[in-house]
Amino acid sequence: MSDAIEKAALRLREAGETHRPCPPIRDLIAPDDVTSAYAVQEVNTKFWLGRGRRLVGRKIGLTAAAVQKQLGVDQPDFGMLFADMLANEERAIPLAELMQPKVEAEIAIVLKRPLTRERHSIGDIADATDYVCAAIEIVGSRIANWDIKLADTIADNASSSHFVLGAGKHKLSEVDLVGCAMTMTRRGETVSTGSGSACMGNPLNASAWLADTMVKCGRPLQAGDVIMTGALGPMAAVEPGDVVEARIEGLGQARVTFGR
Repeated sequence: MSDAIEKAALRLREAGETHRPCPPIRDLIAPDDVTSAYAVQEVNTKFWLGRGRRLVGRKIGLTAAAVQKQLGVDQPDFGMLFADMLANEERAIPLAELMQPKVEAEIAIVLKRPLTRERHSIGDIADATDYVCAAIEIVGSRIANWDIKLADTIADNASSSHFVLGAGKHKLSEVDLVGCAMTMTRRGETVSTGSGSACMGNPLNASAWLADTMVKCGRPLQAGDVIMTGALGPMAAVEPGDVVEARIEGLGQARVTFGR
């Protein structure tokens, strides 16, 4: 493990622990060095697992073609979902727990079987799915002013913070993951619209990519894991007191409130 990777991991970890955003890590690893960025993420994943945090799934980022083009990549990225990142719809999240928060409406997949093959098809993902639901991801950046390049966001656990799962649980056969329309409101005002097709054409495509990648990384997805499949529309910033609702056709809604 190189000294630069250890220093980058420590910088991000200290920023999260102190809630003081740090400079980008581009002085330590190159802005497009994906391998080193995931090595930084893995250092902090092992650190937090060693401190008792528990993995409950993964998030997929960079699923929109426009965002991939902006960062000069041709595939998404991933981050870890820990149990303490799952927020309750009934509890307002204090802004003090967050760092530069923004929200995205997504479809979440919950697995009933592990995904351990080297290559997974959409059918494999469908067979392993217990249910799907509407969800909101609260993204956040430990890096000041969201001044991020590809390596920065990957190293920073894919700019993750919290996630909320809607109460409605639906079988895949009950919903149209591709054609479903999404509307996200903040204090009743529409701030984002989109559809399931915005997520790599189909959220199951993103999930198959993730399953294959997790096997290569030695952390295959397990039964009960949550997959946050990626944004269905543009993200939106939030402020104290905001109430955000994401409604996805056929899947119902997810809701999150931010404390004052």
